[in-house]
Amino acid sequence: MARVCFISRIRPDRIETYRQRHAEVWPEMLQALHETGWRDYTLHLAPDGLLVGVVEVDDFDAAREAMAAREVNARWQAEMATLFGSDGPPDEGFVQLETVFDLDAQRAAAGLPD
Repeated sequence: MARVCFISRIRPDRIETYRQRHAEVWPEMLQALHETGWRDYTLHLAPDGLLVGVVEVDDFDAAREAMAAREVNARWQAEMATLFGSDGPPDEGFVQLETVFDLDAQRAAAGLPD
């Protein structure tokens, strides 16, 4: 299992709409994310529209492909597209970030107790 961090950008004039839509994500979208292996998935939004996502998955590319095949995802992405500052489906614009520090991994490598 891997923890993946990615970024995207919400248009500053659409931040409140983004917040509202994510306060009540469609149940079928929640179920699709669950069924395609998205676990411990959180989104974090900065005041300027920077969006940071963190998710645990077995395989990020496979999880994204599985979601892309879901009809509910196509509807969700179309609904959300006007809120993002990029062209195309929002979930295709994610920029994956490199992990440069992992406290638990370094503690384990150093032989430190839990």
